[in-house]
Amino acid sequence: MENTRNTNRQNTNTQNTPPAAAGNLMGISAFARLIGLAPSALRFYDDCRVLRPAHVDAATGYRYYAAGQEPRAALLRDLRAAGLALADVVAVLDGPPGRAREVLERHRAAVRERGRAADAAIRAVLGGLPDGPDTAEFTVGGAELASAARQVAPTAGRDPGHPVLGCVLVEFDGDEVRFAATDRYRFSLRTLKSSAAAGPAGRFLIGADALVDLGAWAARAAEVTVAVPVDPGVRPCLTVRHPGGTREVPLFEGEYPAYREMLAALDAPAHRVVVDRLALIAALGACGDTTAVRVELGRDRLLVAAADRGPGAAAELAAVREEAEPVLLGFDPAVLASALETAVGPDVLLEIPAAPARPVLVRSADQGTFTTLVMPVAAPAAA
Repeated sequence: MENTRNTNRQNTNTQNTPPAAAGNLMGISAFARLIGLAPSALRFYDDCRVLRPAHVDAATGYRYYAAGQEPRAALLRDLRAAGLALADVVAVLDGPPGRAREVLERHRAAVRERGRAADAAIRAVLGGLPDGPDTAEFTVGGAELASAARQVAPTAGRDPGHPVLGCVLVEFDGDEVRFAATDRYRFSLRTLKSSAAAGPAGRFLIGADALVDLGAWAARAAEVTVAVPVDPGVRPCLTVRHPGGTREVPLFEGEYPAYREMLAALDAPAHRVVVDRLALIAALGACGDTTAVRVELGRDRLLVAAADRGPGAAAELAAVREEAEPVLLGFDPAVLASALETAVGPDVLLEIPAAPARPVLVRSADQGTFTTLVMPVAAPAAA
């Protein structure tokens, strides 16, 4: 914004400078096309003394603008497009940085509040209409759908006695689509943004394997549109389409675990450690065929060893952890490795609660929309 202030001062100084001395000037129409504003808007901003021309021809009254005025004009255009009053625009362009920040934060809060109020009003009206839509739709990227399926589906259960846990819960509401899966020992959640949504919010259950197949089919499409029946009398079937074709996938019925309540009840993490994701997977694999491993946290290090091996057999991994207090955990290596394999990026963050039997949060540093919870097991003592 300092450049815009300098430009403002230049506007005043060059007001009466002839075009030959002022350098390469543009007429108002050319400058308007360059910036994306109407010539009438530029005349208005000149009259308001917000964006003065670099030169005005005394004989014809024609306005001329310099290339150096482009940053100020573009910022003016963007601020007005965001709905700022002209007085607030001037405060941002020419006021001190603290005042500019105050004005922008206040305007952003007001815009958000108006958006929430408008959304609530529209939802209320839609809910009162007698003939609502028989389907709800949302649109997501094909590659993003495939990625969410690959990350979340491995967490779904495989126990025939609990068929609902073999499904992935998909919730859609406005511009957000959430994919959740659990086998009671792990929990995964991935959130996608929808580029378009129509109809009421809703949720459905889809088989984990069916979701993976659907993701593989959709991966090459830029976007896919998912249509979900909202009429309880309609056969539950998901319709997914993109320019390459259409697929129908049967849905499941049942009560899925209340994962939101579970997430709300999570303890605040007492310990955090960042470690190389692939190195931790390799260390777990080196423990061999065992049902439990010891994971010990120290200052800037992490030790991994099978339950039946002594301390000298532990793999030591470099880590990022400020606390020196040792923390001992136990994990089923297959469960922890599966959570790490679905994460993204070279590093993984483990957030560990103070209580020993509470879920450990596995976060990917490169993808904040994907979260995994892993239940620890009793920490085995060193042999």
